[in-house]
Amino acid sequence: MKQRGRINLRSARDSEARSLYALIAANREEGHLLPRTHSELKLHATRFVVATRGHRIVGCAELATLGPHVAEVRSLAVDARERGKGVGTLIVDELRRRARAEGFEKLCAFTHAPAYFIQMGFSIVPHAWVLEKLTTDCIKCPLFRTCGQYAMVVPLESPYDVDRAPAAVVRYA
Repeated sequence: MKQRGRINLRSARDSEARSLYALIAANREEGHLLPRTHSELKLHATRFVVATRGHRIVGCAELATLGPHVAEVRSLAVDARERGKGVGTLIVDELRRRARAEGFEKLCAFTHAPAYFIQMGFSIVPHAWVLEKLTTDCIKCPLFRTCGQYAMVVPLESPYDVDRAPAAVVRYA
């Protein structure tokens, strides 16, 4: 089946919390995400970037501030019919651009699928290297020490930054 319309990225609106919840819940049922409440999503909806095709939200993720230097890609979810088409990468690239513009030094993600983030330049690190996440979220989580997620980090001035080409490529291109 051919998809109609192109993917557009924008900030989510408060009124879209229910759509965000449905998309995240669908991914949660597949074992990809930790739970989020509807009230939490309503409170933080404007921190989300959404990918839309036409008027339908087909992907989302939150740029969550963990500290003055660290932001997190949180609740990255893509509609099952849109997977494998680069929607998640587009969203993460936009979050990376926004995090850099807001002055963060590194972007992190906690995931069950590290290979997905590695192809975008993230590295697996010990959880203790992201103390901001441990002290703000993990320690309160009922799955603390048993969630099975990998801690991933990418510095925002890395060769994988989306707004500039790697120096080696520029030099030898």
